[in-house]
Amino acid sequence: MKYLIISDIHGSLPRLEKVLDFYEQNQCSLLCILGDILNYGPRNGLPEGLDPKGISERLNQFPGTIIAVRGNCDSEVDQMLLDFPILSDYTLITDNGKCLFLTHGHIYNENNQPKGKYDALIYGHTHLWKLEKKNGQVICNTGSITFPKGGNAPTFAVYENGTLSVHQLNGALLKSVSL
Repeated sequence: MKYLIISDIHGSLPRLEKVLDFYEQNQCSLLCILGDILNYGPRNGLPEGLDPKGISERLNQFPGTIIAVRGNCDSEVDQMLLDFPILSDYTLITDNGKCLFLTHGHIYNENNQPKGKYDALIYGHTHLWKLEKKNGQVICNTGSITFPKGGNAPTFAVYENGTLSVHQLNGALLKSVSL
């Protein structure tokens, strides 16, 4: 299976549409959303194409193919608009013997790792993409498709066949690592 992993949409429908184009063109099987879906947050400006209702309507067109976790800007009110659960702090995916720990990053991250065994810790929250392998474990921050920081381009991640990669919003590969 091929998983497209995004974080920090923050209400930008045009940015989400670009990611969904990649998702469909590359025949991804599952869309993993690592929080901060509809709300732009109190420390961010207004994103391009702010449209929380449009985002919820668009994402609800993917029944059964979205796994999402809660970000620090997500709420119970947001859940009322979405047809898939978003209120868990993390989720685990096992694919061909590899375990992926998916979370937003405000609770669990590389500096506060969860207990247990997993091959990759994948999160967002900081809006700074990162992909590295340390001591046999992959650490991936997907960055943000809407509010990238540190002079970075908008980014997302893809996992397929034991390889995790980070891409720019236009699909260009930035880096890949095998688990």
